[in-house]
Amino acid sequence: MGQHSHLYATAEWKRKRKAQILANPLCVYCEALGIVKAAKVADHIVPHRGAADLFYGGALQSLCWTCHSGPKQRLENGGGLRGGNIYGHPIDPAHPWNS
Repeated sequence: MGQHSHLYATAEWKRKRKAQILANPLCVYCEALGIVKAAKVADHIVPHRGAADLFYGGALQSLCWTCHSGPKQRLENGGGLRGGNIYGHPIDPAHPWNS
């Protein structure tokens, strides 16, 4: 959160986060690997970088803390997602297999 922590303290965000987790209670990254794990984070699919329109209006996905602080951060910093699903297909949407 850091410099944008004030946005996460708003009632509007708290309602949005709660609605996301209630609607999609499992981590989407873990699900792609065939793992069932409760989500704790309503993650902005497109990083908002403090832009209010993206923060409040951008699409969200449910992630566990581990995936939010690991694979998601790696992906946002130019890396790829590691691992494959239960069929052995890479979970990284940018992987050539998924083209």
